[in-house]
Amino acid sequence: MAAILPSLGDAVTGLVHDGDEVALEGFTHLIPVSAGHEIIRQQRRDLTLVRMTPDIVYDQLIGAGCARKLIFSWGGNPGVGSLHRFRDAVQHSWPAALELEEHSHAGMANRYVAGASGLPFAVLRGYTGTDLPSVTGTVKPITCPFTGERLTAVPAINPDVTIIHAQRADRSGNVQLWGLVGVQKEAVLAARRSLVTVEEIVDELEPVAGQLVLPSWAVTAVAEVPGGAHPSYAQGYSERDNTYYQRWDAIGRDRAAFESWLGEVVYG
Repeated sequence: MAAILPSLGDAVTGLVHDGDEVALEGFTHLIPVSAGHEIIRQQRRDLTLVRMTPDIVYDQLIGAGCARKLIFSWGGNPGVGSLHRFRDAVQHSWPAALELEEHSHAGMANRYVAGASGLPFAVLRGYTGTDLPSVTGTVKPITCPFTGERLTAVPAINPDVTIIHAQRADRSGNVQLWGLVGVQKEAVLAARRSLVTVEEIVDELEPVAGQLVLPSWAVTAVAEVPGGAHPSYAQGYSERDNTYYQRWDAIGRDRAAFESWLGEVVYG
């Protein structure tokens, strides 16, 4: 049964450690931004960050010096442009060098599925004809034992900890989310430990059309963090803060502006 923890700080302290492989998942919706900020506040270091679509929360984690490596399939400030703290780390090793492991969206999704299924790798056709196998060591050719077809294998992802945001959980730790969901379920099931931040904890989960329910046995801990997805949105609770994403471009471009933002918004 998932533990209901009294605070986000307690959750991160107990579940996220230096050197961990950490996945924060959510596709434009229900992104666990508050949890990312708490990781920064607790000054976790040498993390391998995993995310299909690293956006501004990963820009912030990288700029704050939390990351050693990034495993991903696309990175950017959605609707705006580049991630400048990410670029600075790759191009100038500021504040630290960043190792990259790049995959396709399909490759990352299938890696999570393999991890959730207890399998060592996933097989797909999608890398054929691309340059990714030449730059990513975790993309390997494999021959189908039944047809002889040449396919591609990618290793399972089993994060030390997966963190997601959801709309609700009950007091037993069953988690309910709906709307636009990505690989949250697979990322949680693949992980050794998991933390779900939620908009609210309720006595009973009211059914919602198209809902996804993660049972308490699949979740390590739950923390109530209203607004924990901001500036992304939580369907039924909040809307996307487009202005925030636009303003982030100027903050992320300048090291001094970023450090000022860290002091005022995250550490302050």
